[in-house]
Amino acid sequence: MREFSSPLKTKIPTTGNLTDDVVRNAAEIPDFAMFSRNTGDVWEDVTAAEFLAQVQGVAKGLVAAGVGIGDRVALISRTRYEWTLVDYAIWFAGAVTVPIYETSSTEQVKHILTDSGAVAAVVENDDHSARITEIRDQVGELKHVWSFAEDAVAALTALGGDVSDAELEERRTTAQPDSLATLIYTSGTTGTPKGCFVTHGNFMFELGVAVEDSIKEIFKPGAATLLFLPLAHVFARIIQIGAIKARARLGHSPDIKNLVDDLGEFKPTFILAVPRVFEKVFNSASQKAHAGGKGAIFDKAAAAAIDWSKALDTGKVPLGLKIKHAIYGKLVYGKLQAALGGSCEFAISGGAPLGERLGHFYRGIGVTVLEGYGLTESTAALAVNQVHATKIGSVGRPLGGTSVRVAEDGELLFKGGQVFKGYWNNEKATADVLDDEGWFRTGDVGEIDEEGFIRITGRKKEIIVTAGGKNVAPAVLEDRMRGHLLIDQCIVVGDGQPFIGALITLDPETLPSWAELKGKKGRTVEELLFDADLRAEIDAAVEDANKAVSRAESIRKYTILPASWTEEGGQLTPSLKLRRNVVMRDFRDDVEALYLP
Repeated sequence: MREFSSPLKTKIPTTGNLTDDVVRNAAEIPDFAMFSRNTGDVWEDVTAAEFLAQVQGVAKGLVAAGVGIGDRVALISRTRYEWTLVDYAIWFAGAVTVPIYETSSTEQVKHILTDSGAVAAVVENDDHSARITEIRDQVGELKHVWSFAEDAVAALTALGGDVSDAELEERRTTAQPDSLATLIYTSGTTGTPKGCFVTHGNFMFELGVAVEDSIKEIFKPGAATLLFLPLAHVFARIIQIGAIKARARLGHSPDIKNLVDDLGEFKPTFILAVPRVFEKVFNSASQKAHAGGKGAIFDKAAAAAIDWSKALDTGKVPLGLKIKHAIYGKLVYGKLQAALGGSCEFAISGGAPLGERLGHFYRGIGVTVLEGYGLTESTAALAVNQVHATKIGSVGRPLGGTSVRVAEDGELLFKGGQVFKGYWNNEKATADVLDDEGWFRTGDVGEIDEEGFIRITGRKKEIIVTAGGKNVAPAVLEDRMRGHLLIDQCIVVGDGQPFIGALITLDPETLPSWAELKGKKGRTVEELLFDADLRAEIDAAVEDANKAVSRAESIRKYTILPASWTEEGGQLTPSLKLRRNVVMRDFRDDVEALYLP
């Protein structure tokens, strides 16, 4: 199929802006606990009325400081309650939020502050403040910096004491659907980050469709979610806004090290994560079971979960499989569900392909993972699997009111109300991705089946062409390789070469336990690089990955690297995607060595 459109079943507002949800909630359900806030000792509820009052207080401070309508305000922080509070306060003041990843380098911060023309910044800690101080004289528009470490919320609230409710309300209602809500900068996987012009209307369309139609079951009464992905990423941002719109209780977990405890205390009914998180949960559970002498049971339980999920798609689950599934539900699956808080029914996955194995596994243990697809330029989701319309391995059908088309070269094009207006101050880049009819060129290659379900098969710019002229999409191989418990990251190479090769890094979390289990406790990564048992594991992972492709596309040779690729090292984005250009530059010698005689 070359084109598919999903009908729009919901009414999208033609006036107003995102702040209307906060005002409406406070008026209609003032005592409802919109948030659970981790104070360090307890989870403290924040009601709809309290949230409105806090947002108004901070917004008045921004107005008093001279932040004008349409001015850009940068926000640099981990995922925490104050992030959401300040985000809405910026909108209440009639201004525009410019999120910056808290891990961004000084140069990246400088580029975004300069390019956006930000007049103020709210940061989390002294380290963030220091980065701004270092380049302050090079960012001419920046006038104010407030820090959560110095109680920015209280300081701004005190500053705005003389701003009247009427003045703030006039500011709040200035923005309309076409007004700029936020400049979200791309992660820079293909060059200098570009600011995506995302409007209030983009979010209103996206979440109107999602909350009231496409994934409405997730936002049912009593829904709650704990955010732990960076709110600077559009994926987490839409869940923040969606939770407030749908009146789902929202929490924040700023430190991934405390995530298991936070999930257990907060008890979300749904979560969102990137595939690497789902892989880590599975691999950690598998390794723990094997280390405790229960590996065989876990492996059988995992296989039964996958088989049970696959059988659901056929409409008939054999009796024997039903019995096995029920037994393992008591022995194994309940413990895995407990790791997600014990109440989690759904998960949303995006950012990269999840893979059929993990999709079936999680559904088999009682957590339906709805895989979707989108980009920063599309305000996150363009397509998503729905609770009652799922094809594991696909990214679902287009959201309501959204169309998808396959171009002649296989690139996926989309059109819908969530597609951004363009790149900030970059008409050429905008023209490269948006045509005159509003079709957005995603840069991804894919296909549409007869029912409208979309499969992503690769990244257009990442297609490898071997010396023999074979086109290879590296994502298929890389995703399967990363599914192995010992592999952290993998990059497939071979452009212009006689065969496909790969660079592999080992998972620093799972490697020590594996080494201990194999009687190699205490050995370093360097000492294990050429270990026969380790090589056998990686050989098996390569063999499994190669099953997904033809012989001409298969990995023939690989190198295991002693160092990890990290966000701090610049090889990964904050959403854990590979910056291919950086890896290929930094490890050029290792790639070339694969092809030496």
